[in-house]
Amino acid sequence: MKRVLMLAAENGSIPRAKVGGMADVIRDLPAALAEQGVMTDVIMPSYGFLAGSVNATKLAEFSVTFGGARQSVALLSTPHPEVEGAVIYFIDAQDGVFSGKAQEIYSQGSDERPFAEDANKFALFCLCVATAINEHLLPWPKLIHLHDWHSAMFSLLSQYDEDFQKLSAIPCVYTIHNLAIQGIRPLRGDSSSLSAWFPNLLEKLSPEQLRAVIDPRYPHCINPMRVGINLCAKVHLVSPTYADEVLKPSDHGAGFFGGEGLEADLQRKQDSGALVGILNACVYDELADEASVKESLGSAKASVRDKLRDKGVRGTAAKNRANTQELGNKPDHPRAVQGIVEQDDTWLGLLELMESALLCWQGDKQWVACCDQIALTRIAGLWRRVWLSKDTQLSKLQSADKPSMNKHIGPNMLVTSVGRLTDQKVLILRQRVVLANGQRVSVLESILQALAQTHPEGVFILLGSGDAKIAREFSAIAAGYANFIFLNGYDEAVSDALYRNGDLFMMPSSFEPCGISQMLAMKAGQICLVHGVGGLRDTVADNETGYLFFGDSLAGQAESLLGRFSDALGEYNSEKWQSMERLASQQRFDWASSALKYRQDLYEF
Repeated sequence: MKRVLMLAAENGSIPRAKVGGMADVIRDLPAALAEQGVMTDVIMPSYGFLAGSVNATKLAEFSVTFGGARQSVALLSTPHPEVEGAVIYFIDAQDGVFSGKAQEIYSQGSDERPFAEDANKFALFCLCVATAINEHLLPWPKLIHLHDWHSAMFSLLSQYDEDFQKLSAIPCVYTIHNLAIQGIRPLRGDSSSLSAWFPNLLEKLSPEQLRAVIDPRYPHCINPMRVGINLCAKVHLVSPTYADEVLKPSDHGAGFFGGEGLEADLQRKQDSGALVGILNACVYDELADEASVKESLGSAKASVRDKLRDKGVRGTAAKNRANTQELGNKPDHPRAVQGIVEQDDTWLGLLELMESALLCWQGDKQWVACCDQIALTRIAGLWRRVWLSKDTQLSKLQSADKPSMNKHIGPNMLVTSVGRLTDQKVLILRQRVVLANGQRVSVLESILQALAQTHPEGVFILLGSGDAKIAREFSAIAAGYANFIFLNGYDEAVSDALYRNGDLFMMPSSFEPCGISQMLAMKAGQICLVHGVGGLRDTVADNETGYLFFGDSLAGQAESLLGRFSDALGEYNSEKWQSMERLASQQRFDWASSALKYRQDLYEF
């Protein structure tokens, strides 16, 4: 079995080692590659805490010269939790270069010195991996797979540093998860620069070699992303459409994000047949498969969303009730009356999960953040709506007429969104538009107004953290709109519940290399409204599994998004809608198909 070594900054197989979508790929891909006869090991920084969190075994200690000083390094390992025979390795520098804030993978850095701390830690990481392979502390791999700019400096060492000349015989391939983040740093004159990391190497680079790795816009800087593109044998983009988009120059003013200054390098790779676009994938569980395949067209009224919810985990409320009944205790609220609770578990569970997440986020704070207080207040209002609805139902049960109960005490339409608070994800939502009444509002506010007008009990829940300025904007909007809950953070259980319970998933990214959220939403039978770019265009079929919007400018994109949202509001719960839900739940973007393309097209095994 051929053996590949992956270098990555994140890994979803390890607790607390996930920040973004790269972690999902590093978690899921090795198992799929094993089915293709490829054994995949992963090596990553320990960041001062990951190796200890899984009781990793120390394999070796060695030292490297970095930044003009000798650094002591430990190499540790743990068996891959899902793939027999595969190994996850950790690099742990003893002087704390890898340790930023406690249990933090990436450093925030500053506007004056972007990427400075992270560039130091990942340059050292690449040096340590090169040294470990060179000194046979790691098995000699058939191929090395680098992921994003964090690991790209390995290719600089293997191709240009005479101390690692042996490593040039190992083919390297490079995956770009997000071309917009490139890790650019100065060549010299800074403690986080190429000359500070590898002073002897910089002086020995030929003019031709230097031209291949400096930033084309800032010739006094090294660009790790460009290093990976130019020095690796093949370059992989994480969706076919994104692989086409990056060949064109970006035009941010027109709302187009393409090659981000590196389109000429990528075009050269394309011309030589060394650039491939392979879609990331999603793991599908048996419950979702059974629901999407076996549920028939026979029930005209019940949508696939309700069927999937019934088959899924019912949430905290159901678990609490089951525990109460098991102990023989009587619940202390009228919701225990037969027939009322059963239909509401998912919504009640979601409310409880959101409250729990918000409370957990306060654990190390002296004061409750304004945005969290607003979210807790909004959730309290939704609880009041639940109890008022239940009291009304109880009154009807006790009346002579005994009319049928309203089973849906939650929102009559639940719009959801999960993602980082960055301009990549929400720039279009922040654009200003002028309404028919002359009011000038953001696209997000226009969406909330339209939702309130057509579905007065509808709710939009957005889960995400990131840019502080964006968080303040969204918090202010949440204070002014009762149908908007902004959760400024990330919680896996809340995220899963939003995928399961939402009716319409919003993903209006300005660009999207692949995206996993839309796949998770569709897996749960939730229709998606997405920008027709990158992996979103490759996974969501317009008017079949969701709604796509386009536009040649930011204003055009904003207008198109609002138009498609209006379409969704008008078609909600129609026969077309239910057919789209069913078809969305049946889509399969599986790792088996993608892993085959990795083996054949990227690895050429």
